[in-house]
Amino acid sequence: MKLEILDLAKADLIEGRSFYEKQEVGIGDYFLRCLFEDIDQLLITAGSHRKPFGRYHRALSKHFPFAIFYTLDDDTVKVWSVVDCRRRPSWIRRHLRGL
Repeated sequence: MKLEILDLAKADLIEGRSFYEKQEVGIGDYFLRCLFEDIDQLLITAGSHRKPFGRYHRALSKHFPFAIFYTLDDDTVKVWSVVDCRRRPSWIRRHLRGL
C-alpha cells in the first residue's frame, strides 16, 4: 500500500501548524507530528472510515479536532484534505467539492 499526500492537504497541514504555533511556541510542531501519525495509520485502516461527503472517507485525528479526507484507489491512499472540524459542515462540503 502507498500513501500520497496531495498539495491541498499539505497546504491544510501548514495552515493548521501555523494556527497552533501562534497559540504557543512548539504546539505547531506537535500538531504536525500527531497529524502525520494519524495519516500514517491510514496504511492500516484505509477504507474502514465513513464517507459523509461523497467519495471521500473521513478519518478523525486522535489529538486535534481535524478530519483527514482521503480516497482509496487500488493500492494507494490519497489524502486530499485535512480539515478543522470546527468549520461549518456547509464550508467543508464546499471545500471538498472544489477538489
